[in-house]
Amino acid sequence: MHPSTDITDTSDRRPFSAWSRVARQVIGTAYPWAPGHVVLGPDDTAVVPHVLHPAFHGSLDWHSCVHMQWSLVTLLDRYADALGEQERAASRALLAERLTGPALAVETDYLRARPGYERPYGWAWAAQLGAATAELGRRDEAARGWADALEPLTALIADRVVERLPRQAYPVRHGKHQNDAFALVLLHDAYRRLGREDVVSATVDAARAWFGADGIAPTAQEPGGTDFLSPALTEAVLMTRVLPPEQARAWLALVLPGLGAGQHQHLLAAPRVLDPADGQGAHLLGLALSRAWALRALAPWVQGPAADRLRTAADEQEDAVLGQITDGDFMATHWLVSFALLADGALERP
Repeated sequence: MHPSTDITDTSDRRPFSAWSRVARQVIGTAYPWAPGHVVLGPDDTAVVPHVLHPAFHGSLDWHSCVHMQWSLVTLLDRYADALGEQERAASRALLAERLTGPALAVETDYLRARPGYERPYGWAWAAQLGAATAELGRRDEAARGWADALEPLTALIADRVVERLPRQAYPVRHGKHQNDAFALVLLHDAYRRLGREDVVSATVDAARAWFGADGIAPTAQEPGGTDFLSPALTEAVLMTRVLPPEQARAWLALVLPGLGAGQHQHLLAAPRVLDPADGQGAHLLGLALSRAWALRALAPWVQGPAADRLRTAADEQEDAVLGQITDGDFMATHWLVSFALLADGALERP
């Protein structure tokens, strides 16, 4: 058994109902829109949000719309009482409108025609959405329908992951969407819950091949100016999930020596955000939340006061950006709820 993660209970200062409301609002915001559409021919001209992506339009881009819908499902599953009856009903109505069989058939066909679209970040979040709806659907008939509609999409992504990972020689290690460690964390978790052991095995094999022999992480190079992930911390979270406990501790001690005990101190401080209304600058707000997630996940793997220091640093980084999640610029609000839920332990709880 891997150590259980002690998630700090600060739910009294997390406005879950407001998070749900802002998630609905941004999903319903059609423009600005960044579709990332690759035109396949002269007749491929239907670049209209609800036509091109009937399930996943709004929230600026495809992957953000996917993971903000994951946020709504997660809030319904874990924090339903905090949402209130009116917000629960509104959230359910939006999900029922988007997660239909016909809409998701269009999304599945789109990805089938474009094998590289949203790989790996969007793939990983779509898998998480499938896993979340499946779990909620065990006790909720409407969510069971959403999960059934999503199944062809998550199955396609599963097959693509199994086919793709052995063909990729090197990982992407920077702190943005292409970061492979983050995608592997999400994919490993989602397909474990969905019962696709072939995908779980493929993610474990890739993680060990890519990161298992790493030396000391070059954390002095962090953060990049537009990072929303810490490459070192994200990689460490992944390896604690795919290695046996003693190997994971040894790996962490080698790659991030002294974490929480005087080393890598800059990773524990909230990043400076000079322009939160800029799309790339707002990534640093997400970096604070993803660091909070990673530090809480890693705290059980270090000893004594170091664990407490990681948890304290996680609280400080989260506190630094809480206001931006609902009251910031659209460039922040269209995606931060998902990372706030990660920081709250959405991947750590059964």
